[in-house]
Amino acid sequence: MSTELTTERSGALTAAIRQQGVGELLEPLTREIHLFDSYVAGTTFLKDPKILKELKPGSNLSLRRENNIFDENTILLIDPEGREVGYVPEKDNLIFARLMDAGKFLIAKVLDIETRGDFLKISIAIYLVDF
Repeated sequence: MSTELTTERSGALTAAIRQQGVGELLEPLTREIHLFDSYVAGTTFLKDPKILKELKPGSNLSLRRENNIFDENTILLIDPEGREVGYVPEKDNLIFARLMDAGKFLIAKVLDIETRGDFLKISIAIYLVDF
């Protein structure tokens, strides 16, 4: 008996993996589980605040843990172009930081953008992406 891993050379799954890659094949198997609604914090500290005007309701944001001496649970929000948008508020980030540290994949979606004088209040929904 051989100990090598083998694949069915003419199988549809093997062909699809070679053609599309694994990521696209797994996409239909993912679910976005709504966890919590919050807002984007720290927008007044952005290097380029014009980024905020490009956001629209429905925009996707990535979450990335950040090493921060003031808050060990800091989570940065990133737009699709990789630009910093702000942070998950400190009052809301503990559970999300623990999930991310445990290897869970979280995303955020912009729900609403409200102008308040010179300030933009950006409401977001945070989701766990389950595979």
